[in-house]
Amino acid sequence: MSRTSPSATPSVPPSPAPVPKPGPDFLSRAYWNGTIKMSLSKFFILCVLHQRPMHGYDVARAVEATTNGCCSPAEGTIYPVLREFEEGGYVTAASEVVSGRERKVYTLTDKGRAAFKVAVEAWMDVTRCLVDAEKMIAGAPDKVGSTPGCCP
Repeated sequence: MSRTSPSATPSVPPSPAPVPKPGPDFLSRAYWNGTIKMSLSKFFILCVLHQRPMHGYDVARAVEATTNGCCSPAEGTIYPVLREFEEGGYVTAASEVVSGRERKVYTLTDKGRAAFKVAVEAWMDVTRCLVDAEKMIAGAPDKVGSTPGCCP
């Protein structure tokens, strides 16, 4: 008497395990610069639009000028952030034609102005924390400010 398995399907070799994606290189200054500059870009985009409405190219140049070149966002950074701000109701975009080309002019909304105010406060807290940390690293713990921990 022959025994046959109820499901006579050929065995399929298992798929190879997925190769884990390498994480960020936390030893890389480029990683930290990129992370910091992305946050700074968002902050300074709000900052320059707080001064006046402008189109994307002007936003990029104004951010670069405001930061003395420290933060010079490319188109690949500016437009996704402006789109994110527009979708969130922080800016409005109006089309205008200049020299035969259509451009979007971005204007900060009341919500955007409020977000800028909150961002200024947050960056001031972070700045104080960084100054305190630098003092600790420099070996001057008596000069460390009263901020408990790193950041509130």
